[in-house]
Amino acid sequence: MRALITGINGFVGSHLAEYLLQQGDYEIWGVSRSPFIDLISLRDKVRLVQADLSDPEATARAIIAAQPHVIFHLAGQPFVPESFRDPAATLATNTLGALNIFLTMIAQHIPARVLLVGTYEEYGKILPEDLPINEYAPLRPTNPYGVSKVAQGILGLQYHLSHGLDVVRVRPFTHIGPRQNERFVTAAFARQIARIERGLQPPVMQVGNLSACRDFTDVRDVVRAYTLLMSHGVAGEVYNLGTGHAVMIRDILDMLLAESTTPIEVHLSADLMRPIDIPLVTCDARKLRTCTGWAPSMTIRQTMNDILAYWRGATTV
Repeated sequence: MRALITGINGFVGSHLAEYLLQQGDYEIWGVSRSPFIDLISLRDKVRLVQADLSDPEATARAIIAAQPHVIFHLAGQPFVPESFRDPAATLATNTLGALNIFLTMIAQHIPARVLLVGTYEEYGKILPEDLPINEYAPLRPTNPYGVSKVAQGILGLQYHLSHGLDVVRVRPFTHIGPRQNERFVTAAFARQIARIERGLQPPVMQVGNLSACRDFTDVRDVVRAYTLLMSHGVAGEVYNLGTGHAVMIRDILDMLLAESTTPIEVHLSADLMRPIDIPLVTCDARKLRTCTGWAPSMTIRQTMNDILAYWRGATTV
């Protein structure tokens, strides 16, 4: 089966490519703005098409070249603070890419199945009575990133209904793991610890809100769920993806600090606080589990250990 992964150089894209290659049933193509595969171990195993998905012609060339059976659409602008700094670019990136994929499929009669990756940020202002959040919870996004993903998801539903495109939507909750960008919370903590241990910064860690509780899923469990949805998901449907258990960010930090070889002070930084931060988020993934049989396999402690090991082993931190 030929799989096209948009955003293959991203955090999730590279893990997905690794997982699909392990299955042995996939020929992997990737789309990226870069002319190179960043992860060296993938370079001789993945065929890369350089394209900016906001460009309709470039998108068409990429999809025509790959002739995919399945498209994992992961490309986008995923960082909430960046969406506040540049909402227009976030909205354009996260909607036009999907739209151009759909229009190419229609014009070229390409009957691929598309997994359209959204986010729990689409739910936005989560009230206590909404918890745990299922797929019927109201969409009340509190940041431009969430808005952009609502728009992307509705586009997918619209083209399924209007043109019969085989689109499955998924809303993953917070996912973490090795190789994640340091702009995200667990990677930011682990990177600072690694830098402190190497003597590259004073033994002081800058942190944001530590009281928020999030439903964390290991990226390796996430890509396994994505693959199962490609086989078992129902076109037009949307599926939440998460563990169903919330962990306080303070507890995440304590797990990492307990593994540090150096005493570290923790300082709150106003610059790292979000304008709006929901205190508690938990996922109801029963629909996904019933459909695919998926269940998480990684413990939060194992994930934290792997993230810290990645940053300790990084050539530059």
